[in-house]
Amino acid sequence: MRFDPRNPVFVAHPYDVYDELRRTAPVTYYEPTDQWLISRHADVNALLRDRRLGRTYLHVATHEEFGRRPEPDFQEPFWRVSRNGMLEVEPPLHTRLRRLVSKAFTPRMVESLRPRVRAIAGGLVDAFVEKGGGDLIAEVAEPLPVTVIAEMLGIPESDRHLLRPWSADMCGMYELNPTPEAQHAAVRAAEEFEAYLKALARERAAAPGDDLISALAGIEELTEDELAGTCVLLLNAGHEATVNGTGNGWWSLFRHPEELARLRADRSLLPTAVEELLRYDTPLQLFERWVLEDIEVHGVRIPRGAEVALLFGSANRDPEVFADPDRLDVGRADNPHISFGAGIHFCLGAPLARIEMVESFGALLDRTSELELVSEPSWKPGYVIRGLHSLDLRAA
Repeated sequence: MRFDPRNPVFVAHPYDVYDELRRTAPVTYYEPTDQWLISRHADVNALLRDRRLGRTYLHVATHEEFGRRPEPDFQEPFWRVSRNGMLEVEPPLHTRLRRLVSKAFTPRMVESLRPRVRAIAGGLVDAFVEKGGGDLIAEVAEPLPVTVIAEMLGIPESDRHLLRPWSADMCGMYELNPTPEAQHAAVRAAEEFEAYLKALARERAAAPGDDLISALAGIEELTEDELAGTCVLLLNAGHEATVNGTGNGWWSLFRHPEELARLRADRSLLPTAVEELLRYDTPLQLFERWVLEDIEVHGVRIPRGAEVALLFGSANRDPEVFADPDRLDVGRADNPHISFGAGIHFCLGAPLARIEMVESFGALLDRTSELELVSEPSWKPGYVIRGLHSLDLRAA
């Protein structure tokens, strides 16, 4: 099999292809998406921190100057929202936006959320167990992080059902060569999401509450567009990794019952288990960067104007960094995975995602004596943001 993100068989198990790439072609051009695939951990880690690359190039050149076609006009609402969040910009704008938001995500602030995360996770798991199980993703993995980030931002409970569909449609634009239908869905979601958040921010500016949107609405140097873009990013990134990390993680444990039994027997392994599950079956498989100045990787020149695809899933299975990388080890102590990225775009919400996963896994283990897989799950068609459609379980 070859690298083929449109092939469901590859999406279900890309790791053999990654092994071949790391060994024989650690830097290789992939024509269907016009990208350079980078598969080794050392290279991915270094390029994430290399300022000769960026998430955008528009701070140094126009599309035409960079040898790229502008996006079609109909996509403008999507890119307006995305480029007003910190993920799609570079310093000095990125520095300013991250500084304004990072106060809400200090280690102390995030740790103070643990009791609330534990309570939400416990309530969701109680309901799940009481009915004898169900779809773990829809009933536990999704509502937990959505509820947590929505509470932080101050999204009314009556509106929270809107968030996950908007997020899923917007994230479809980040897949490789998204279909026309996916592009139009992402644009519609961005328009609706932005309009909703701007209206809510105006309400909070007039009558502030004890929430993050109120705090952002009170910052004079933050424009309305930047506020909306920042909140969209926090809502989207604030749950995608946790949802897919939880689903992928439990599926990994069911395929390794000895490791699940080990975790049941020793809850102190939960923090290392979460890190290992994020490494073993990475939720974000690929992260794109633009080459702003010519670079050379393993003797291969990658010119300015090119795009690199950093293969997180491959880097996290690199035997140069991880002993026996294809083995799931919930007690793995030395685990420098890069599932949350590195450098200035390192995931701001990583500490919160870790708490959410530790608490939800712990609640499920504490409240059940047995979890049984009803049927083998199937993977969603997306490759970049990779997760399961559902995970149907019996709980007792």
